[in-house]
Amino acid sequence: MTISIEYASPRHPEIRNLLLASHDLMGSLFPAEANHFLSIDALCDATIHFFGVRVDGVYRACGALAVQKGYGELKSIFTDPAARGRGLGQTIIQHIEGTARDLGLAQLKLETGSLLHSAHRLYEREGFALCGPFGEYEPTEFSVFMSKDLTRV
Repeated sequence: MTISIEYASPRHPEIRNLLLASHDLMGSLFPAEANHFLSIDALCDATIHFFGVRVDGVYRACGALAVQKGYGELKSIFTDPAARGRGLGQTIIQHIEGTARDLGLAQLKLETGSLLHSAHRLYEREGFALCGPFGEYEPTEFSVFMSKDLTRV
């Protein structure tokens, strides 16, 4: 099994399918007003660093770093359900963290769904801790907010 990670286009057909699967999942779990995923077009913005993870040449996971004022935000972290359990989520989070450090960002933040317990555990293993809402997010029963200080080694 060969795993590679690279800058990728959210419009690539394989990645587009991953993103649409993620959007469908969020739509099935949470009300529309509680979904904060970015559109495929928004993920193409110049402030977004978008990555795809290939397994044997096929995109199986994706994720993005949205550069905000003073911090980076993880967005659209998703792994194909058929490829879960291979460490692809960890791979993309670590890659995004490395990119954030290279950009001189002091902190990473994220918003995720309250029912996504496996994601919470993954983020905790990667050093993220619960925090309050940030940016334009409002506290709701559907959101969990986490952050990681990148100034620590």
